[in-house]
Amino acid sequence: MAMLMEDIPVRRWTGARSGPVASVCYDSRACRRGSLFVAVPGLLADGHAYIPDAIRRGAGVIVHEKPLPETADVSWIQVTDSRRVLGMLARNFYQCPSSQLCLIGVVGTNGKTTVTYLLEAILAAAGYNVGVMGTVNYRFNEKTMSADHTTPESLDMQKMLREMADDGVSHVVAEISSHAVDLRRVEDCDFDFGVFTNLSQDHLDYHKTMENYFSAKKRFFHELLSASKKKVSCRMAVNADDPWGQRLLREVRLPCMTFGIEAPCDLSAREIHLSIEGIRATFHWAGQRLEIASPLIGRYNLYNILAAAAAALSLGITPEMIRKGVAHLGQVPGRMEKVSVPGQPAVFVDYAHTDDALRRVLQNLAAFKQGRLITLFGCGGDRDRGKRPLMAKAAAEHSDRLIITSDNPRTEDPLEIIRQIEAGLSGRGLRKVAAAEFEAGNDDRCYTVMVDRGAAIETAIACAGPSDVVLIAGKGHEDYQILGNRRLSFDDRRHARAALAKRSGKMNP
Repeated sequence: MAMLMEDIPVRRWTGARSGPVASVCYDSRACRRGSLFVAVPGLLADGHAYIPDAIRRGAGVIVHEKPLPETADVSWIQVTDSRRVLGMLARNFYQCPSSQLCLIGVVGTNGKTTVTYLLEAILAAAGYNVGVMGTVNYRFNEKTMSADHTTPESLDMQKMLREMADDGVSHVVAEISSHAVDLRRVEDCDFDFGVFTNLSQDHLDYHKTMENYFSAKKRFFHELLSASKKKVSCRMAVNADDPWGQRLLREVRLPCMTFGIEAPCDLSAREIHLSIEGIRATFHWAGQRLEIASPLIGRYNLYNILAAAAAALSLGITPEMIRKGVAHLGQVPGRMEKVSVPGQPAVFVDYAHTDDALRRVLQNLAAFKQGRLITLFGCGGDRDRGKRPLMAKAAAEHSDRLIITSDNPRTEDPLEIIRQIEAGLSGRGLRKVAAAEFEAGNDDRCYTVMVDRGAAIETAIACAGPSDVVLIAGKGHEDYQILGNRRLSFDDRRHARAALAKRSGKMNP
């Protein structure tokens, strides 16, 4: 136990200071005989309330920050910040696994998931054994685990990094959320490299202001990456076309490779050809050039490819392996994922759940459409309310027809969420119609409201012509919908395929 507490500041320690620790837990249900339980105050529950349960299950050491009545049968360690100490304990217990891995953090509002998939493909092409932690799942060596958070809690992250290191993984690519930085989940990881994709409004229910949101992103580079013990020549890749990226470059002094299309940068894309079939471009850097071809769609995915290529070049991956890896990645789950087949309307499912992400997706689809662009989206409940009218404005800019529906309403009234979304359509030239009139498909520049997301998907596809494009936005890879406190099975892709089959059946009796 003394080794486990090494370098951890303690306010008060009562009871034994030595002896084995079987496990470290922050969830009392995981405790067993000989466990050390860390009571962490959370957003929804306070771990201090679960100390009696942890002791009943066998915990022999309790780490806490609030003053508590102490009993003689366990050791009590009071600290100033138990959340911070959880990460330090996890690092010590799992013997600093990040020191044995090349750890790459991907930071930004949009594009993180796609960049991790691209880097995974590039590193695998180069012969490395790659692990990934992100929004879709956590995976390595053909093992896949569900992701409760984009970035795991500090204890879970250290445990998984240890499993990866012990299982022969050489490189780990992790999405690093602003919550993870702010809640200190990655404080005790040594990162080799960081990627900044972009920044736009999101999570202001938590961060309150864009300045706070940016500060959390910046802190990853300025404090965590700067403090890393890893010795590498280049430490970060930054989108030089993004205004917040430009600010990051001014405020963080680390060796950097910039990437972009418009601004002067170290890695640029030229001779760009974008189509519904994919991306072709020539990358230029340091007097070199590389022809890139990818089945991913859209200008924003070109930025994602540039981000992954900049990171790979900085880590010494050869241009040929970058070209091979980019070409190999066919589709990212729930990211502009096409669920239709030739002869049907082109139907895409995308995770876009911010106004910036939705605008980028729609701009690209609008450039490719031959008929109309039909968009379906909603906004999550108990989350940033300010982005709701902004998402409606973004949808109205490029959509011919629009359905506003439920996303994950959680504990909010779905109709109230929709009313707040509708506020952004004022003056946008879209006429509101009933669902039956919308499905008849006679008018363009109109919208309707359908609370039932499954019915809304069916309506969007039923009214689409063969040359139309349908975007189902907001939930992407998610296979659930949260109504109240219930988590129900729901997958946009499954519902869309069923609606396409039903449509085909009606057309071909």
